[in-house]
Amino acid sequence: MAKKYLITSALPYANGALHLGHLAGAYLPADIYARFMRSMGKDVVWVCGSDEHGAAITIRAKKEGISPREIIDKYHALNSDAFAKLGISFDIYHRTSEPIHHQTSQEFFLKLHEMGDEFEERLVEQYYDEEYQQFLADRYIIGTCPTCGHTEAFGDQCENCGSALSPTELINPRSTMSGKTPVLRPTKHWYFKLDKHGPWLREWIEKGILDGQQHHDAGAWKNHVLGQCLSWLDEGLQPRAITRDLDWGIPVPLPEGAGKVLYVWFDAPIGYISATRQWAEDQGKNWEEYWKGPGVELVHFIGKDNIVFHCIIFPAMLKAHGDYALPVNVPANQFLNFEGQKFSKSRGWGIEQHEYLEAFKDFPNKEDALRYALIRNLPENRDADFKWDDFVDYHDKELADNLGNFINRVVTLSHKYFDGQVPACSVNLQEKLAEVTTLTQALTEDIQRYNFKAACQKVMEISSYGNTYLQDVSPWTIYKTDPDSPVIVECMYLCLQVVGILGVVSHPFIPFTSPRILTLLGQEPVKNGDWQSMLNKLATGEALVSSGQAIAEATVLFPKIADRRDNSRQEIVDRQKQKLAAVLAAEAAKAKDEPKTEAPATVQVEPVKPESKMEIQYDDFAKIDLRAGTILSAERVPKAGKLLQLSVDMGSEVRTIVSGIAEHFDPAELPGKQVIVVANLAPRKLRGIESNGMILSAEDADGKLRLASPAVPVANGSVVK
Repeated sequence: MAKKYLITSALPYANGALHLGHLAGAYLPADIYARFMRSMGKDVVWVCGSDEHGAAITIRAKKEGISPREIIDKYHALNSDAFAKLGISFDIYHRTSEPIHHQTSQEFFLKLHEMGDEFEERLVEQYYDEEYQQFLADRYIIGTCPTCGHTEAFGDQCENCGSALSPTELINPRSTMSGKTPVLRPTKHWYFKLDKHGPWLREWIEKGILDGQQHHDAGAWKNHVLGQCLSWLDEGLQPRAITRDLDWGIPVPLPEGAGKVLYVWFDAPIGYISATRQWAEDQGKNWEEYWKGPGVELVHFIGKDNIVFHCIIFPAMLKAHGDYALPVNVPANQFLNFEGQKFSKSRGWGIEQHEYLEAFKDFPNKEDALRYALIRNLPENRDADFKWDDFVDYHDKELADNLGNFINRVVTLSHKYFDGQVPACSVNLQEKLAEVTTLTQALTEDIQRYNFKAACQKVMEISSYGNTYLQDVSPWTIYKTDPDSPVIVECMYLCLQVVGILGVVSHPFIPFTSPRILTLLGQEPVKNGDWQSMLNKLATGEALVSSGQAIAEATVLFPKIADRRDNSRQEIVDRQKQKLAAVLAAEAAKAKDEPKTEAPATVQVEPVKPESKMEIQYDDFAKIDLRAGTILSAERVPKAGKLLQLSVDMGSEVRTIVSGIAEHFDPAELPGKQVIVVANLAPRKLRGIESNGMILSAEDADGKLRLASPAVPVANGSVVK
């Protein structure tokens, strides 16, 4: 049986619109991969859908004064429509409110329950809102995160640092319903014995070995994915409650489960299975072939805040159930910021998918312009930042000046020299296109390794090669004196082959433009198997565009934004900049009205050391790699009064740093603070703990240390210059 490839993207909550950070996190990367795999002729199914249960839905419903059903219908329609308009090519975009999902989730629960050793029942104390007279699900409770200090953390997860939490871990908890401090009352719940799965999970994550067999290449997983998983395993797994006291969700299918539903994080990943079942039913296929057996490759595309659920909890559920395939990779992206700050709907900072489509409705190629800008700045291994100026640069300098300009010149010259037909030419294409073939093969490997940003850049490298070659030959100069020159024939023939390659390799990234390129060559849009066919032709020297093929008239693929003759596109972008400027102006005005803090006291500081003792050359300074990072956790080092052990998010990795600041800082106040780190300091063991870096600080007038931090938040891993 042919190998099956199952791709999933995190199910977004149907309680709000999705912004560009969501798009860059789990959906655009998966779309690139799915389109590529289909074009390689693989048997691919890409499933996703709206997560329509849980307290987040009911909270939004209460805020808007409507029912949960109205909420999920509203946002499912909004988000699925925006996805479709941006070319996100799910094979199915399902809903967890559908009967087939309820059935699948309840069957899954009952199978684990019947095994007898995967669940345990516990009588636990749970927060209860006395004013509303009901138990509070995790998302009905907000408090201060014990890890990073974020004051608006939910009872199941801190969306600031990504830590998975339980409600009783929150500091100063309060009910989202009444706003009051809840009280603890006893209630019964079912717990999944996650702790019993720790040993095999470690071997599977660290080495890629499952049941004694090599399951996947663990070295191909991203460092921040492995780091987060191993951190959880090192701390020791604990049983996880998988039921909640809630009236919106999938009922627990047991007589004694009346009034309780399955925890949304238990039923949501099962949504991948139910979506596949629905797709298979619609297509007349067997869904189990895409979930079970050794011939299945499962890949989860998610954001970094969902790593633990997809790499530890859901795999443990699947293996406990039996038969199901486990993921061969979980290429989780980090977070995308917006103009240097986090997306914030309450502040009006950012832009949502449907808002972009409306604001840019008169912008030519608005879909591919956005896709390309996001791909060029994907947060694959560290947090990234979307900027409107970069959007303009990527569009004008790369899409317009490089790709669009090359294709336009080739098509225009072909009409001028050969009446709009591909000329007859006998050349060794293997030899002549060797450099392009190498780039195409490298691009293919990048996508297979989930390096989508690098792959996208290689599309531009192929186009740059074509531009350079065309400019070097300059057929327009030769044409003036020798219009029948074979050099012109060969040049245009080869350039048209490069255009044909670009039509195929651009398909995963800019799928609205790819068919326009191929239409110019009289070819059909990319279909299943066309990428593999292209690779085969390049390997054998077969033409991608045949001699005699009619070529359509040239069109402008990407009208420039910065255009002196037409500023309509620049005005669209400028309106977005003006919206952000207004937000900053309003916040500055508000800050003016707030009480001012006193200026730091004047202090007698130590003079700069004499030059003979401290002067260094610039080359010496340039060796120091200073980076921004955020402290995730801090704890005292036993028997070392001056030392704190810090866990610092450096963007591409999490570092352990031992710092002699314990006399100046309470460990509880440090999580969430951004700091400057000497990142390339040689590792050093302090009290048996290997420290990998140094935190910078300065002394105030009272002799107390103050952490050196960026004036405004920046992406973790940013270089300090």
